Amino acid sequence: MNQFDHLKDDDTGDNEDPAASQEGKSDNSTVNNHSNGRRKAISPGAGEHPLQYNYTFWYFRRTPSRPANTQSYEQNIRQIGTVASVEQFWKLYSHLVRPGDLIGHSDFHIFKEGIKPMWEDEANKNGGKWIIRLRKGLASRFWENIILAMLGEQFMVGEEICGVVVSIRFQEDILSIWNKTANDQVTTSRIRDTLRRVLNLPPNTIMEYKTHNDSLKDNSSFRNTKITL
Repeated sequence: MNQFDHLKDDDTGDNEDPAASQEGKSDNSTVNNHSNGRRKAISPGAGEHPLQYNYTFWYFRRTPSRPANTQSYEQNIRQIGTVASVEQFWKLYSHLVRPGDLIGHSDFHIFKEGIKPMWEDEANKNGGKWIIRLRKGLASRFWENIILAMLGEQFMVGEEICGVVVSIRFQEDILSIWNKTANDQVTTSRIRDTLRRVLNLPPNTIMEYKTHNDSLKDNSSFRNTKITL
């Protein structure tokens, strides 16, 4: 059996999602039940260390031959599980394939529970994202660092952070962090500066910002961005 077979939509499907290993099946406390349409409420277990917010893991892989559009994106993005404590996070995260081992056009997302990783979501529609382009081989380490910074509330911007994304592409990998209010320059600047610190970025690292409204206009996540140093 392929190690990712348990993430198929059904027992006969032929699409494989490299989102978790077979030995790492998460228990019912962290994985949403899609088979019966019900979702179990997620809360910290006894003695666990609660996160300030619950977070949901998502996975998306686009078939290169198929055109990208909002409908196909929403249909193909997969919800992996939700965590409410430090312990639940590590239990789920430790079984996920590292971004550097993914192939093709793939994205991992971790967003606050209740926020979909879509530009049109109510929490995202007035926001935007900071973008950092990485050379191949760096994605796994940077991804873990930005997740831990978000879960540890290191950005100090209240409820502004919506989630983080790592995007695996053929020639580069891209890290992004989404916030709620694109026109709040103080907040976006603080997020940028915190990113530089927690990721230990060189001073000359190019950072890009793009509003979700602009992404909706040009149907692109990473083109036509505003560049800062």
